[in-house]
Amino acid sequence: MHIRASAPTRIDLAGGTLDIWPIYLFHQNAQTLNAAISLRAHVEILPRSDGKVGLESIDTGTSLEVSDWHELEQLDRLPLLAKLAYFFQAANLTLRTRGESPAGAGIAGSSALNIAVCGALARWAGMALDADTLLNIAMNVEAQVINVPTGLQDYRPAYYGGIASIELRADGVKRVPLKIDPAELQRRIVLAYTGAPRNSGTNNWDITKRHIDGDRQVFDCFERIRDATSGLRAALTRTDWKSVARYLRLEWDARKQLAPGVTTPAIDDLIAGASSAGARAAKVCGAGGGGCLFCLADPADVPAVQKALADGGARLLEYHIETAGLLIESD
Repeated sequence: MHIRASAPTRIDLAGGTLDIWPIYLFHQNAQTLNAAISLRAHVEILPRSDGKVGLESIDTGTSLEVSDWHELEQLDRLPLLAKLAYFFQAANLTLRTRGESPAGAGIAGSSALNIAVCGALARWAGMALDADTLLNIAMNVEAQVINVPTGLQDYRPAYYGGIASIELRADGVKRVPLKIDPAELQRRIVLAYTGAPRNSGTNNWDITKRHIDGDRQVFDCFERIRDATSGLRAALTRTDWKSVARYLRLEWDARKQLAPGVTTPAIDDLIAGASSAGARAAKVCGAGGGGCLFCLADPADVPAVQKALADGGARLLEYHIETAGLLIESD
């Protein structure tokens, strides 16, 4: 059986890092807002007859082969693919992956890949996994790989697609689709790669530790992020773009104070240039320190904002807001 699967990445609009357990438990009505985008992670499973397992990453040019799935548990190369193939006890297959997003872009490329791999391997194994089970496998295996807690939000746009709030509550996580015209949001958002990858696991773990240790500044920043995210959700649903910009600015202002590395002089320069060209708001995607940023602008100002970012050295990323989530085909 030949299997192909793909899953979308995302732009996290607001509320990121709140989705790491147990941070959200200390902030009543915590949520994150995100939009799935068309830069997808792709997985292909090719059958073989020698009992071995092959793993190939087209993006990194890395491949490996083992005689038995038990050998995958502690591999240093391609650790996420190896851990997932180990979990599903893969055999007689080659697992090949590629991504459409830049490395370290902060748009959840690893989470999208994770969901696509889980979906493909579950299909290969004949396992009918419900959404919650697949999402939990993806989250827990990734935590085993990066050795720090993972966030909850990134797997959901990869699985479901669309624009949604991820409500983070003591009784569970609830995804609520938002009634927003994807085209109206898309025509106002410019997405660009700063050219510098980032390590979200390190940044987020430092912030998580400080929160748990009782750092009042971190706590207060998250309260402000929570409030800005709530305001942004309301503004988006009533298509009040002026207020959308205001709450995005408030979220970014609070986020920059979480840790010194969230923004950099290069990011600040890019945002300043975009703002001078007409951007109403801008923020980095993911944990910050590099990766992608997005700008919100009136549609008439989008070309000027795009030029300002490109002139500043950023790489513009073409995308559309993706309404389809995990896709799996087999023959």
